[in-house]
Amino acid sequence: MNISTLVPHSVRSHKILGDPYLKVQLEPTVYAVLLMKQVLEVMEVPASRLTPMPNMPACVLGLVNRRSRVFWTVDLAKMLGMGCLDSSLPQHTIAIIRVGQTPLGVSVQHVEGMCWLAPEAIQSPPNYLPSTISPYLNGCVLQDQEVLLVLSAESIVRSPVLHQN
Repeated sequence: MNISTLVPHSVRSHKILGDPYLKVQLEPTVYAVLLMKQVLEVMEVPASRLTPMPNMPACVLGLVNRRSRVFWTVDLAKMLGMGCLDSSLPQHTIAIIRVGQTPLGVSVQHVEGMCWLAPEAIQSPPNYLPSTISPYLNGCVLQDQEVLLVLSAESIVRSPVLHQN
């Protein structure tokens, strides 16, 4: 996906302050962001290209082959203890994140595009969030009257859920 398609034209013409983040929709009213320097790419993958694996945690959708690399893909909302993706969808929207040399596909409902957040805008998460989300959060931001969950790619990739024997 071309990065210019993610950035609205009005934003491209102004000086941008803060760090770039990829904004994704986890549930109809829940949005989260991932730091762009940890996002390799965003892709649409037919459900038939996901290879399910037996005896894996419920949030693991399976393996995907992309550009001669095979990597795990998870349902991010389910991993965070929220709802789960509609299993009847013909395609999955996947953001490939990487921490160190470890890639992981995170499947989301929708990719909204990019936004820029100043580090000082990131606040502690509100108390009403489910406790299952807190290990994966760097904080949250109020932007345009909505709360954005600032996710930690490191915590997602290194999640104990994914490293069970």
